Amino acid sequence: MQTVTVDARRLLCPLPVIRVQQALENLPAGVTVTAICTDPGALHDIPAWARIHGHRVLETHSEGREHIITLQTGGVP
Repeated sequence: MQTVTVDARRLLCPLPVIRVQQALENLPAGVTVTAICTDPGALHDIPAWARIHGHRVLETHSEGREHIITLQTGGVP
């Protein structure tokens, strides 16, 4: 299974969402994408964006100042 990591540390809204969107643009369904962010707003913004666009939020959590959002790409495999 393919996994992709998006490093969005030190970026402020809306850049973390934009980086995730760019990373998911050409990926097939079923790919796991992990976004690492330092903007606490990303914990809300990225999952909201993902749900609107048909992706599945697998997990969100924080480790110190880093916020990790794990998604699975949607669409037809």
